[in-house]
Amino acid sequence: MSILLDILLIAASMGLLWKGSHWLVDAAVRIAYRLHMSDLAIGLTVVAMGTSAPEFAVTINAAIRGLPDISVSNVVGSNIFNLGFILGGCAAIRSIKTTPALVWRDGLFLLGTSAILVSFLRDLTLESQEGLILLAALVLYIGFLFCKRAPVEERQLETEATWKDVPLFLLGIAAVVSGGHLLVWSAVSLARAIGLSEWVIGVTIVAAGTSAPEFATSLVAALKGRYGISAGNLIGSDLYNLLGVLGLAGILRPLTIDAAGLGSLYILVGMVFLVVVFMRTGFRVSRAEGLFLVGFNLVRWIFDFCAQA
Repeated sequence: MSILLDILLIAASMGLLWKGSHWLVDAAVRIAYRLHMSDLAIGLTVVAMGTSAPEFAVTINAAIRGLPDISVSNVVGSNIFNLGFILGGCAAIRSIKTTPALVWRDGLFLLGTSAILVSFLRDLTLESQEGLILLAALVLYIGFLFCKRAPVEERQLETEATWKDVPLFLLGIAAVVSGGHLLVWSAVSLARAIGLSEWVIGVTIVAAGTSAPEFATSLVAALKGRYGISAGNLIGSDLYNLLGVLGLAGILRPLTIDAAGLGSLYILVGMVFLVVVFMRTGFRVSRAEGLFLVGFNLVRWIFDFCAQA
């Protein structure tokens, strides 16, 4: 009976994620049009922040409870998952168009901040002042995006934005975040019921579950042809995780990590570099490149699993 209930809850969570992502994308497009913002700008900011709520909750809670390894590994693992499985998976379904701004401004900024995080953690500790630097960089970056607005794309909207789009946007965020939490809870319960280990649950179900909002939103945006929101959501989520979530966690309490965690940080920097290169080739992430990103992450998962066996 318990297993059947878990399966039903997983199905319900998928419905929440799918429906909520439609509400989120549609409302975001109309609001962006009304505010004269580009799809990319709104994807990099409010959509990215909304879909990063699960990572924020897990990381800050772990930092407060004195679990620094969980704080850092959650952010690093989520960012790798976003760029590998989600961006790669979306591109494998439909190639994703990119822009010079996404590559040279946002992609290189993500690469730079990832490298800075590695330099901060080389002594295995993220100090409070280093967390403050990360958070300040996010504030400056968001301020720059709003002050230097990109040209707004030509859109063919069926309806104009109204006041109803604001609660619809918030409802969409609530639905995808709730769906992600429900997916993690029910899937972990199911995995334990059928005898999977805690490690396998952590590196697969929990990692996928906390990134489910990004996946649903980016996939729906790509299928609707809103590539700025699709790619911007993932790049923005990674920036928000690194600078905002980890920065705030470091301010609340200095974070000391295990030396083994440095390997994952180096993989993250390499993954960001690879994604920037792929986004620049023809200013699109092709299906072949998407499949490569997915395959690379599958190999990494197998390697991590074997290392822990």
